[in-house]
Amino acid sequence: MKKQVATIGIEMHCELKSNSKVFSSAKNAYSETPNTNIAPIDMAFPGTLPVVNQKCVEDALKMSMVLNCKQPEYLIFDRKNYYYPDLPKGYQITQMTKPIGINGQIEIEVNGKLLPIYIHDIHLEEDSASLDHFFDTSNIDYNRAGVPLLELVTEPCLHSAEEASAFIEHMIRIYRYLGISDADTKRGQIRCDVNVSIADEDSNELGTKVETKNINSIGGVIGAINYEIERQTKLKAEGRYNEVEQETRRWDEESATTIRMRSKVDAIDYKYFVEPNIPKFKLNEEWLKEIKASIPRLHLERKQDYIKNYGLSNYDAEVLIKEKDVSDYFEECLKLGIEAKSAANWISTQILGYINKNNIAINDLYLTPLKLKELIGELNKGTISSKQAKEIFLKVIEEKKEIKDFLSKDNAQISDKEELTKIIDEILANNQVQIEEYKNGRTNIFDYFVGQVMKQTRGKANPVLTKEILTEKLK
Repeated sequence: MKKQVATIGIEMHCELKSNSKVFSSAKNAYSETPNTNIAPIDMAFPGTLPVVNQKCVEDALKMSMVLNCKQPEYLIFDRKNYYYPDLPKGYQITQMTKPIGINGQIEIEVNGKLLPIYIHDIHLEEDSASLDHFFDTSNIDYNRAGVPLLELVTEPCLHSAEEASAFIEHMIRIYRYLGISDADTKRGQIRCDVNVSIADEDSNELGTKVETKNINSIGGVIGAINYEIERQTKLKAEGRYNEVEQETRRWDEESATTIRMRSKVDAIDYKYFVEPNIPKFKLNEEWLKEIKASIPRLHLERKQDYIKNYGLSNYDAEVLIKEKDVSDYFEECLKLGIEAKSAANWISTQILGYINKNNIAINDLYLTPLKLKELIGELNKGTISSKQAKEIFLKVIEEKKEIKDFLSKDNAQISDKEELTKIIDEILANNQVQIEEYKNGRTNIFDYFVGQVMKQTRGKANPVLTKEILTEKLK
């Protein structure tokens, strides 16, 4: 049997942030209490009409631009007609005639290399309600009905679970950097359909496409893809080609397998037609320019900048760009003139350690970039030691005071060379035996002398200067 190659396409659904839903005035917010964020139109009451949420359109256009898609001349919505218990109107308002973006392309990073991802389209639509299944009944929660949803459809251009998960993580970061979605998988804000096919390595045609629906975690996407690759490859290896059927399956977390739901024909006829209750709207060029101008620098561009122009390691850059607020904090430090490596070290160790432990946002941290600059400045001047700087860091945050409030002659670091030399001379005069041992090859005794200086000065001696003087004296 020839070597088999997997081809994967992703359909990624992401709920957008907005005060109200995409076509109704109901509150768009996560709630664990069912049927609290609803309006009559969400439940398809007679006589109700949709009104388009402008912010949702703006956010959808932002993502379309980031994906380098072509935007339509007119904004048009369509009806996708099908029956399902959680679809109260019996149709979904979506985009088929003129999606918000088509024919896009972006690059993602996989194992340090850039991989192009081709986008078929991205479109704005309304989410359905949700079903809660119990032992003998199913309840409908309309909170989700009408929530703005962006559906992104890739071309079949991915070839492994690793590439697929990297793409989803990349997209989640973009949504968060743009501020248009929290993209929280735990709250069901990200859901993916995964299409997997297997074909011979030298084949010009794709294999039979198998779709796994509504996967709500990156781990689930990885598991479903790997399972389908293994399942389909095994069936072909055994000559059971007819059992690789075009079908829809679901991912089962408990058994870590995909389970057949139904067969799938090539094209389901949803009887699309243009939504008659939403007039088409011409997208103004000036408005599009304003939207494009509001797009911030995204994570991959920042990472490349930090490595290339500021000399940071891949690891440090990755830590800094993981969350936009952390990256913004770092860039504010750079604007204030803090050396990049120093700022990165303080952020990745002390600051992230503190905010993660105390579950607070970096924007709520009392130690602003300006205060951090002052603290690092005192450290660089030798006024305080590294240990003292860390102690002051905590005191400033917890007591909400200024750096200067914790600086005094009593805790100042000893950086005067003449003063330190006198202290070291006295210590060496009282440790002649140790000096002889050091000169006879026991170089590890050097740390003993450093320790004696620190003991004598109660930890206030400048460690760098101390080592320089000791090295000179012990020649």
